[in-house]
Amino acid sequence: MSDVFTTRVLNVRTGSTERVVDITGDCESFLREAAAGRDGLLNVFVPHATAGIAVLETGAGSDDDLLAALHTLLPADDRWQHRHGSPGHGRDHVLPALVPPHATLPVLGGRLELGTWQSVCLVDTNKDNPERKVRLSFLG
Repeated sequence: MSDVFTTRVLNVRTGSTERVVDITGDCESFLREAAAGRDGLLNVFVPHATAGIAVLETGAGSDDDLLAALHTLLPADDRWQHRHGSPGHGRDHVLPALVPPHATLPVLGGRLELGTWQSVCLVDTNKDNPERKVRLSFLG
């Protein structure tokens, strides 16, 4: 493994419901090994056309608020041109334009440099795909 660039793929089970999954602990675990006390950048990337990565507060309702806002902005109805899968699935393909499939975050002294209430989250509105991959890459 390179001491400059290290990567790992997480397998995340999101199930058959819309979810915001906090993966901060997974990111921190990866950095304990990959960063080993060094400074650098953590890139978090989800290689799916219907999921995104968000940095937000969790546990105080913000994750549910995000899903509610996405329902308002991207209703699961028959307006979408993309029509395979569950009814309204076309909205899931628009999601990454609003919640991008990546985030790049600072790492200082081997630790993720987040604000007090910030968490790294996988956002998945696609009920048809219960298994997701998230690629974590550390550049030191």
